[in-house]
Amino acid sequence: MQTTFTPEQLTDPGTARANEILRTCVHCGFCTATCPTYQVLGDELDSPRGRIYLIKDMLENERVPDAKTVGHIDKCLSCLACMTTCPSGVHYMHLVDHAREYIEQKYKRPFSDRALRWVLARILPYPMRFRVALLGAKIGRPFARLRAMLEMAPKQVPPVSRNDDPQSFAPHGARKKRVALMTGCAQKALNTDINDATIRLLTRLGCEVVVAKGAGCCGALTHHMGKTSESHGTAAKNIRAWAAEMDGDGLDAIVINTSGCGTTVKDYGHMFRGGPLAADAERVSSLAMDVSEILMQLDLPEGDDKGLTVAYHAACSLQHGQQIKTYPKDLLKRAGFTIVEPKDSHLCCGSAGTYNLMQPEISKQLKVRKVQTLEAKNPDVIAAGNIGCMMQIGGGTAVPIVHTVELLDWATGGPMPPKICEGASVTEPQVPNLRMPA
Repeated sequence: MQTTFTPEQLTDPGTARANEILRTCVHCGFCTATCPTYQVLGDELDSPRGRIYLIKDMLENERVPDAKTVGHIDKCLSCLACMTTCPSGVHYMHLVDHAREYIEQKYKRPFSDRALRWVLARILPYPMRFRVALLGAKIGRPFARLRAMLEMAPKQVPPVSRNDDPQSFAPHGARKKRVALMTGCAQKALNTDINDATIRLLTRLGCEVVVAKGAGCCGALTHHMGKTSESHGTAAKNIRAWAAEMDGDGLDAIVINTSGCGTTVKDYGHMFRGGPLAADAERVSSLAMDVSEILMQLDLPEGDDKGLTVAYHAACSLQHGQQIKTYPKDLLKRAGFTIVEPKDSHLCCGSAGTYNLMQPEISKQLKVRKVQTLEAKNPDVIAAGNIGCMMQIGGGTAVPIVHTVELLDWATGGPMPPKICEGASVTEPQVPNLRMPA
């Protein structure tokens, strides 16, 4: 694609990066075949190719964004399926992130949109605030669109897990690795079982697990709203916290069990390029690993057939954002589970960070489609590697949905995942046969 940015415009790092990306696009349209919003809406401007044209026009002409352009960009899930499909290597993620930052700076949204985004940015990244919001459901009354957040909430908000506090967990036996665990933000309010299972599993397999003091939200939730100063502020805290661990007793990996966070942390090097934290940000990005990646390096024992059919949902941020496609399935199969995959497994479930809260109608259509394809496989359990996907899908099906690490923890001696205990798909007398010895 030909671009006409001026030398002055290209002095801005974001614009220079956008120019590089735009020039790689050859208008082939392969991205439209795998774009969820294009499939739902059928509008070329709601496809990656269409949005690229809009972004190019907006940035080159330094236009104040209009409502039409903003609407089409807002409808993008950032699922990044287009990046997996693109034969030219167009880095759409960096392009749309820059466009969102530009819109945030130049466009005045309607009051209801500004209010919703303000509330989300000040609740979701903060676990205790999020807990209070979930417990005080009256928050949804002033903002009708916040009903989606309340519908997403678990029936019972889990108690705070002290495992999420800064501390170190000793390995069982000889230490193989020393890793930092990112405990996240929304996940600590919605489902504390995931971090607990991750710590048990990693220590059982020989890792010292450190929860670093000062680490918290990855910044993705505000980053994808274009609120760069806020997202960089929280990300910077992580960089400093993990850099201190690297410079102290050292780290072999920074383990992340929420794939949406993992995609962002792996991009810290780009986000902080040219700034004072650039070197440490690059170090953090180089050590960041999805939990499935680190588990592939450890000696996960091979298990007997568990007699349990698991439908694996591939989170977009894992399969497209991080290009991790087989590891979770390989690990589950090794542990003894039977794995099935739904039709169109490359398509988004509609969660996408805050998307299900800001674009609830499109999100609901994608959720219904995803649930139908998963249930068509008649699974006993659904497994995923991202809390957002788990909440989204779990709100539309009675099939228990758990994190991949919960199943692997159970298969290697940990407790049965609570969601399976509650679910109707796995009942006595099967359950005793599936338990592993402690």
